Amino acid sequence: MGVPVIADLPADALLQRYRERGAYTDCFAIDVPGQVAHAAFVEAFYTTSVFKLERLLLALFVSRPSNDAEARELAGGKREMFAAWSVEARAPGQLLMCDFAGSTRSWLMAAPAGGAGTRLYFGSAVVRRSQGGAFRALLGFHKLYSRILLRAAASRVLRA
Repeated sequence: MGVPVIADLPADALLQRYRERGAYTDCFAIDVPGQVAHAAFVEAFYTTSVFKLERLLLALFVSRPSNDAEARELAGGKREMFAAWSVEARAPGQLLMCDFAGSTRSWLMAAPAGGAGTRLYFGSAVVRRSQGGAFRALLGFHKLYSRILLRAAASRVLRA
């Protein structure tokens, strides 16, 4: 398994609607061996130890608790709310989530890669950003954190 890289947003990505509207968007991808179901990727993403720290912070600071069972339900299409997000859209192999303030979007996609592998994608959109340097100051951290999250999810999927 390699490292997550900045990738082109696929043409059919649910996140494209925000890129077309001029919002900040990004897209990271990592290829893993074998066939990975989208539901397995979503569950792995939201149950990594890295993301559990974010879930803890959301529970403490914005009263949005969550647990692994809820992540599994979200992945299986049985839940529309998870922690600080709600499902905005689903498509085959994709999930688009909206944060509770309506400012950001998170997108996950699993698609066949060359050979017998799977390409796992994670992207974000910032639809409302403040004027000033706060956005730019946090962007470097966001990009690093996005790669860490995607790598952790890929590792978890491979262990499962």
